[in-house]
Amino acid sequence: MRRVRSPSYPLFTAIRLIASAAARRPVVMVLLLSSTGRAEVDFEREVAPLLVYHCLECHSETDPSGGLRLTRAAWLIEGGDSGPAIDAGKPEHSLILRRILDGEMPPPKNDTPQQLTVEDKSLLRQWILSGGSWPEDRVLDPYEYTTDSRAGRDWWSLQPVQRPHVSVTDNLLHLNTNPVDYFIQKQLDEQNWVPAPQADRWTLLRRLSYDLTGLAPTVEQYSAFEQDSREAAWERQVNKLLASGHYGERWGRYWLDLARYADTCGYERDQEKPGVWKYRDWVIRSLNEDIPYDRFVLEQLAGDELPGRDENTVTATGFLRLGTWNDEPNNPQHYKYERLEDMVHATCTAFLGLTVKCARCHDHKFDPIPQTDYYRVANAFWAGFIEPRSREHLGGPSSDELGFKVFGWTDRGREVPPLQLLKNGDPRHPGPVIEPGSLTAVSWLVRPVALPPAGVSTTQRRLHLARWIIDHRNPLTARVVVNRLWLHHFGKGLVRTPNDFGFNGDQPTHPQLLDWLAHELIHPNNGTQNPERDTSENEPVNRQAWTLKRIHKLIVMSRIYRQASSHPQHELYSTSDPDNRLWWRAERRRLDADALRDSLLSVSGRLDLRQGGPGFRPTVSMEALEGLSRKTNAWNASPPTDQRRRSVYTYLQRSLLPPFLSVFDHKDTTLPCGQRDITTVAPQALSLLNNEFVHSQSHTLAERIAVEKTSAKGRAQATWQAVLRRAPNLRELRAALVHLKTQQVHFSVSSPDRGEETADVRALASLCHVLMNSNEFLYLD
Repeated sequence: MRRVRSPSYPLFTAIRLIASAAARRPVVMVLLLSSTGRAEVDFEREVAPLLVYHCLECHSETDPSGGLRLTRAAWLIEGGDSGPAIDAGKPEHSLILRRILDGEMPPPKNDTPQQLTVEDKSLLRQWILSGGSWPEDRVLDPYEYTTDSRAGRDWWSLQPVQRPHVSVTDNLLHLNTNPVDYFIQKQLDEQNWVPAPQADRWTLLRRLSYDLTGLAPTVEQYSAFEQDSREAAWERQVNKLLASGHYGERWGRYWLDLARYADTCGYERDQEKPGVWKYRDWVIRSLNEDIPYDRFVLEQLAGDELPGRDENTVTATGFLRLGTWNDEPNNPQHYKYERLEDMVHATCTAFLGLTVKCARCHDHKFDPIPQTDYYRVANAFWAGFIEPRSREHLGGPSSDELGFKVFGWTDRGREVPPLQLLKNGDPRHPGPVIEPGSLTAVSWLVRPVALPPAGVSTTQRRLHLARWIIDHRNPLTARVVVNRLWLHHFGKGLVRTPNDFGFNGDQPTHPQLLDWLAHELIHPNNGTQNPERDTSENEPVNRQAWTLKRIHKLIVMSRIYRQASSHPQHELYSTSDPDNRLWWRAERRRLDADALRDSLLSVSGRLDLRQGGPGFRPTVSMEALEGLSRKTNAWNASPPTDQRRRSVYTYLQRSLLPPFLSVFDHKDTTLPCGQRDITTVAPQALSLLNNEFVHSQSHTLAERIAVEKTSAKGRAQATWQAVLRRAPNLRELRAALVHLKTQQVHFSVSSPDRGEETADVRALASLCHVLMNSNEFLYLD
């Protein structure tokens, strides 16, 4: 029992405590009890956990080692290749105990012995001696309990979301805190630590504006906020930015990363997915309108199956078709299963934070997901694969089948051929037929899939799966999405593996805070329910349930969000907590690829804020085209004016992602991405220094400032205001004037003839370029 990892529900905790107490008894007492006829051993409390922890990994119903299955009483008695496993009442004749006493079982794992303790062996001996009782119809499940090598159904993320009690104690009253601060401060108090002081207003507004819109505040916005001394000044800024149409563009980009969005199919031909940009616009519009997250999920998985379906809900199903598409696979029937795997993986990763695709070939090695579960979920999408699709439809239904001219998904009919489990995931070795369903890891939420009602043209299996995902009792959905919100506000999640809430993922830094936020998302203020809207199983919910903007506001209104990135006790605290898991300071973050490009356009005055429509193709150098088979016509850049739009509207061709964005860790479009890589490599500095796009913004800004300001001092001050949104201090101003003078002399001598661009304008462009390469421009504090 000592090998149990993170038990999280009361019954299992009780089992562990009892077993631990038993383990501390003197060995003499155990042997005495055994030899004097100890009362019958409790199978559920004492024997079942031992068999699950130590035996079922090799001796379950799936491919049992030595033919021995230990999940049912009859199979235990029947035994395996070597004969019966136990002889009731005769421990010395029972093969299972003899193998254990001889040290053969359980076998070493990773070269580490896995022997049972003396107390465990004595317990098994007494159980066999007393008759080997086994409750009728009791079937052991290898996923019942968490062990030291894999998660069970008692894993923390699979337990029901409970709303922790918030008690504002005397030592927290001075913080004027919200619940977010309460849970953070509670752990800081345990260390006798204090959070960092609040950041200055300039830093706070810049952080908030980038977090909510992906754009820096204007000089006027800074000035207004600095001068607003009213009590609710911060809240007014929060409300204004959440209401901005740019909010959906910023947070839509994060979702598009998860949805593996691209405008083309990949592979050799890399054809365009016609009209797929409508899905991108649907995401942005839905977030701006703050449609409830459960509806957001429902439309993407089953928008074509909803009552009152319309063009928007069918457009949302484009989520399922965003993966790569090979129109000339070597084996079309095999490739069908590859595409099915993509849909299962994208769905379970984005909405549930689990890697279910691992179970296509075998039971999941680390999480309680048997192979049958993969096919239960895959069955929801199987109806779209009834017959091979033609090349022009790019592996999906036509506009006629969808009912609208959009790039979406629907079933090819309500009659579906059976989906068989594939041995080792190989279509050449089909196994038993698997019925549609959901993950059995959430055991209390498993329910059969009903046949579609008469008159419905689809199977409604996707609708069933979607409703299971958004059921307010599902422990994963709300936890996963609030963790994603926290991640993009703080740079790291409460669970720092946002796509993996399983055994190999990270444990939450503040599990109570994660559950409080998840519960608050579904049940706002723990308030009364409103029957105006129901989502799952006719369960009425509060009108504000599942709305994300409300959780955003709750987070950014907290004191912990507004703290500085520097701390007076940084050296001391970082020694004990170098990863800032206690959130004692803010994380310093570099602008991501999209925000960086948008900021460069913004400071130059070129940023085009038009929203929606087909994406633009940025200019790509000939060097970047060298690796393509069709260099001359592989890429046709959009007109320069169209290239000034925000980065979220960039046309993403899988075979040629924009090099400037890629070098700053723009995501790969093949798989769902919950958090982009953060690298610091030489090509990033070289790109900022030498890239033609960056130089173009520097020169554009310089030309504008040169017209507006005539003195060197005025130009230096205007440059600081434009790029860094503040005035230079005296030291910075002096350095800027020296730079301008030095560069003007240099350009006058080295290349005096540059047409209308004079040496002083080129010197000013150099100053602009320096500031665009500065840490203050590139980082959020």
